[in-house]
Amino acid sequence: MRIGFIGLGRMGKNMVLRLLSKKHSVVAWNRSIEPLQEVESHGAIGATDFKNLVSQLPSPRIIWTMLPAGDVTEKTLAELLELLSKGDIVIDGANSNYVDTVRRGEQFRERGIHFFDAGVSGGIVGAQIGYCIMIGGPQAAFKTIEPLFSDLTQPEGYRYLGPSGAGHFVKMVHNGIEYAMMQGMAEGFNLLKNGPYPHLDLNATATLWQHGSIIQSFLLEQTQKGLEKDPGLSSFSGHVEDSGEGQWTIETALKYKIPVETIAAALFSRYHSRKRGEFGHKTLSLQRSQFGGHPEKK
Repeated sequence: MRIGFIGLGRMGKNMVLRLLSKKHSVVAWNRSIEPLQEVESHGAIGATDFKNLVSQLPSPRIIWTMLPAGDVTEKTLAELLELLSKGDIVIDGANSNYVDTVRRGEQFRERGIHFFDAGVSGGIVGAQIGYCIMIGGPQAAFKTIEPLFSDLTQPEGYRYLGPSGAGHFVKMVHNGIEYAMMQGMAEGFNLLKNGPYPHLDLNATATLWQHGSIIQSFLLEQTQKGLEKDPGLSSFSGHVEDSGEGQWTIETALKYKIPVETIAAALFSRYHSRKRGEFGHKTLSLQRSQFGGHPEKK
């Protein structure tokens, strides 16, 4: 398949490289030139602007945007809306608020353009092992783009979940759960570090837990790899950022009067970390760096 791809950040660039490895043809655009040159060296076709990108795609055109949620995605989709034609397909892979996605889905539907939301999980390692993708949008057009999802993901790693917004809603809740799981692990390692046995080898403990324990997981594996490189987490200040999904999860829970106490506590702990970063907060920063490549604000 030939696909247009906009946004070659931490996730986008690796997704393009995986698509190329699966023999898809990719026309790519990115604001900075270095990632574009890298994917071009692997066979992608570079575009000078959105109009040039659209002109290089056969009808019905398929364009995947992988940009930061918010204004950047909003402006990009508005520009594409004016460039595309009836029957074309747009996939938003950002961590967009599902409420915005529902609105955008209606805007594109009015023009006869199929709009999909794709919540992508897998971080910077997804290019090698495959991603998990949660998909919303018009079901009638899903089969057209299904081969892309199949080649980007692990076996059973993608699922059509419902109309516009469903994919981003499920990804939002996924990330809220992620906050809570990370927080529980961070608190545990903080207790190991500062409890009655302060000389415990935390890397060895994490490695042990990866062999048959109930908490064995991808997240624990990434924590262990980080502790192996930096046992004292001296390269982290403990300032833990959040990208919005935890807050949206809590706001949605409040709207529907559904309790999410653990997720709320995890988000508040991140707020607390910006005043006083402790070892547990450094563990959270380590985890975000390991699986997502997220830089820590000092």
